[in-house]
Amino acid sequence: MYSKSVPKLWDETIEEHRRSVREATLDTTAALVAERGLRAVTMSEIAERTGIGRATLYKYYPDVETILAAWHQRQISHHLAHLSQVRDRAGTPADRLEAVLTAYAHIQRERVRHHHDRPHGRELAVLLHSDPQLDEAQRALHEMIGHVITDAVASGTVRDDIPPNELAGYCIHALEAAGHAPSEKSVTRLVTLTLAGMQPEF
Repeated sequence: MYSKSVPKLWDETIEEHRRSVREATLDTTAALVAERGLRAVTMSEIAERTGIGRATLYKYYPDVETILAAWHQRQISHHLAHLSQVRDRAGTPADRLEAVLTAYAHIQRERVRHHHDRPHGRELAVLLHSDPQLDEAQRALHEMIGHVITDAVASGTVRDDIPPNELAGYCIHALEAAGHAPSEKSVTRLVTLTLAGMQPEF
């Protein structure tokens, strides 16, 4: 009577274990590289810190750079998912635009602070900046903000003399400055200033 349910449960348990191993590997690797630098971290050390055998680790990833790329992709996916949730929780088009831009600005600030708080954080940031996945993520971000702006334009809360695509680029570049904002209040001021630049001209 267990012939059908047990194999399925076993498969789900195995997959959950593999997922846990991957997640732990990504977190451990990113932390080690940020603390000690890419060249100082070995696959053997990652395996030991993660609590798995080195042979097992190699079944998942061939080298440290590949692990970091996977970690970066996970971070990007989490950020985009968070922005989508923020957008969907807000009410009016104007509220959605402000909420998304505010969330993006805070992501920028936390990202830079996270790297700068670690001895080799800058090295890690430079490495990830060259990740090919970054271009795809930027396109997805640009598209999301562009759609939110389009809705705001239709509602009359954002100027219609500049294409939403260009306004999305303006927002993204303007809010990159949030990465160096000294306080939460300064982030809020930056978002307010960015929104002011998109007000309709009467």
